[in-house]
Amino acid sequence: MPGYLDHYGEGYETRAKRTKLIVGIALIALVASGTLYFALRNFRQKAKVTEFIELLQKQDYQSAYRLWGCTDAKPCPDYSFNKFMEDWGPKSSNAQIASFKITKSRACGSGVIVTTDLGQNREERFWVEGSEMTIGFSPWPVCPPR
Repeated sequence: MPGYLDHYGEGYETRAKRTKLIVGIALIALVASGTLYFALRNFRQKAKVTEFIELLQKQDYQSAYRLWGCTDAKPCPDYSFNKFMEDWGPKSSNAQIASFKITKSRACGSGVIVTTDLGQNREERFWVEGSEMTIGFSPWPVCPPR
């Protein structure tokens, strides 16, 4: 006749392996989701700045100006196309952008500050408005404290 504790502990190893597997998968999922979040959190805004700089490199200034939200239907009275050309046109200090690199991006209120290295010790901070995805100069070097 079997004793009271003959089957004590049976299945413990199986449950322990299953628990370790579940905890391991949960940790891997947590690390992967955190990595994806930090890698892709401002992806759309970075892509918009990249598109803007690539248009400048192609010297398509009208299209680049439209990315600032300035169109014929909705002109920008404070930033005319002539002023835009002074800042970004062929005679500006930003005329020759051979290469660029987005160094930082930081969500800040309703938009994102995207810091870009334009080469030759030139750094520019762009503000990308979240809802409209329009570009502008960043009003702050870093996000103001809340």
